[in-house]
Parts: sequence; structure tokens; C-alpha cells
Amino acid sequence: MSLTDPTILSAAELADRIAILRDNIRQITEQAASQSGAADEERNADRLAQQSDELDVLLKEQERRLSK
Repeated sequence: MSLTDPTILSAAELADRIAILRDNIRQITEQAASQSGAADEERNADRLAQQSDELDVLLKEQERRLSK
């Protein structure tokens, strides 16, 4: 799933997506620790940045909803 307008997600979908992204970040971090080479490092860094950016957006939406 790519970055979607988080306002259209239900609370359950938002929580599920956050959990998926956190797991993806954990897996990328584990992969990065087991791999070596500039190409691998760059690819993992790009993937990690994308997943982290999406997680930030979703967490902000979740916080916005909780503060209502």
C-alpha cells in the first residue's frame, strides 16, 4: 500500500497501516544489518525513508483524531 490520504481511512485501517509500517521498518533495519555494500545500503536507506515518511503522516493523523 502506498501513501494514501489518511483522512479516508477508518480508525481500524489507520491502526493496521501503522502496525504494518512499523513491522516494515523493523524488517528493513534487520535486512540492513545483515547486508553489506553501497547499493544495498542506499536501497535500504531509501526504503526506510519512504516507510518512515508514511508512518509520520499516519501517526499525525492518528494524533489529530485523538485530540478531537
